[in-house]
Amino acid sequence: MAQIKLKHVNSFYDRHGKLRHLFRYPGTKSLTLPGLPGSPDFMDAYQSALARIGVKSVEIGAKRTLVGSVDAAIVKYYRSDAFTKALAPETQRMRRNILERFRTEHGGKRIATLQRGHVLKLLEGMKPHAQKNWLKTLRGLMLFAVAEGMRGDDPTANVKPPKIARSMGHMTWLEPQVVQYRKHHKVGTVARLAIELLLNIAARRYDAHVIGSQHVLISNKDGKKKLCWRPHKTLRSTGKMLKIPILPSLQAALDAMPDGGNEALAFLTTDHGRPFASAAAFGNKFADWCKQAGLKPVLCDDGRVRNYRAHGLRKAALRALAHAGCTGIELMHVSGHSSLKQLQEYLDEVDQERMAGSAMDKLVAAEG
Repeated sequence: MAQIKLKHVNSFYDRHGKLRHLFRYPGTKSLTLPGLPGSPDFMDAYQSALARIGVKSVEIGAKRTLVGSVDAAIVKYYRSDAFTKALAPETQRMRRNILERFRTEHGGKRIATLQRGHVLKLLEGMKPHAQKNWLKTLRGLMLFAVAEGMRGDDPTANVKPPKIARSMGHMTWLEPQVVQYRKHHKVGTVARLAIELLLNIAARRYDAHVIGSQHVLISNKDGKKKLCWRPHKTLRSTGKMLKIPILPSLQAALDAMPDGGNEALAFLTTDHGRPFASAAAFGNKFADWCKQAGLKPVLCDDGRVRNYRAHGLRKAALRALAHAGCTGIELMHVSGHSSLKQLQEYLDEVDQERMAGSAMDKLVAAEG
């Protein structure tokens, strides 16, 4: 990664081998700066620290970049609406990692001289998913550079991402696995509350780890409770609001929680009673709960070994709805999907089982 040198910042590895960054100024208390140098969180904290000692804020990269260079373009791109507002935080982190690796080798070169051949050479040897992510990232930077007049064309325009074999994705939970998990994790535990929440609303793990009492809506007509929230993944696209009735199984799990689980701002908490720091942290903890319940890895049809994870419950919830006779439109209003195409696999599975059962019944009748 490119080195960023900032005044009053001391970087070092602690006894655990973790790289830390401290803001130090004589006569003031040292301040730990979060994230990586150049990241939004880091620079916000750094600017605040400078303001505290009466120093004007600085613009990262202002002195070390050359006008028209890849470095200069990336520095400006990081501050633009095209990066900070158009991209979700997770996407920003992923693309920043790629851009920092790109500028390590090519930061001093002129961005206007980058050609299609250079892009192809850069992607050469990468795995398909990595090629796809790098191409998307570079394309975003190039489109920004064109808009800013840094170059006249997009060298990635005629570069096509490789075709990637369709993955089975996260393994779908079936009823035996749900029963096994529930048998191990009793009502009144966070582990049990997690599975009831995920099955109730078919939520992604990001939404599940932040949903709490502030998302509970009580109907004025019948007093029934619903969970009301906007899925994180679609905040920047459809912004659709979802309102899902709370099933008895989830309500029972909430009522059984110590200290009134119905009052928690985040229903799912750590062993210390605090909300999970991130969706990934919740996902890792849920993986531990699955292991504790004795759920073993499975060799799938595509040859890959998979474990039971939180996202597989989203698929299980949609599968259950389809088997209950729900239409594709009804599934969309639970899952938040924007098209029926994304849900067709669940509908096709139900049709296959129903038609196969009907065919076998006719065969039995004919032989009788």
